[in-house]
Amino acid sequence: MGPTLIRRATTQDTDTIAEFNARLAQETEGRTLDRTLLRRGVSALLQDPAKGLYFLAIEGGSPVGQLMITTEWSDWRCGTFWWIQSVYVKSEERGKGVFRRLYDHVLAEARRQGDVVGLRLYVDRHNSAAQATYERLGMTKSDYEMYELDFVLPHI
Repeated sequence: MGPTLIRRATTQDTDTIAEFNARLAQETEGRTLDRTLLRRGVSALLQDPAKGLYFLAIEGGSPVGQLMITTEWSDWRCGTFWWIQSVYVKSEERGKGVFRRLYDHVLAEARRQGDVVGLRLYVDRHNSAAQATYERLGMTKSDYEMYELDFVLPHI
């Protein structure tokens, strides 16, 4: 197989990304997502770059992994943090450096932007394998704890 190509996702990738996200939710949280709502959410992001962007890892012409970026403005640093989310690599491709290539690409893109002040992500406190991966990439554990108020919204 040839080298991994990393490219920005387009609206033509909606179904692939929705499928990867459904698998991600099932594998990591045991959650079955509403596929219609999920597809609409992915489509909305792909149609509006202000919401974020996806990068896909392509091998042999087929997507094998993904990573989503959303942004957070930091008034303290007068710049933008890129949040890494929705990371998924097909099970048969894990351990082959697919995430590393996605991460390296995103890191280079963030540095090229000029106003990105850092990368952030959140990880389940019990996912020690993912934590070890992020630490190998040079990321460090933050002093911040995450809190949330999750709204149950009606399906629109």
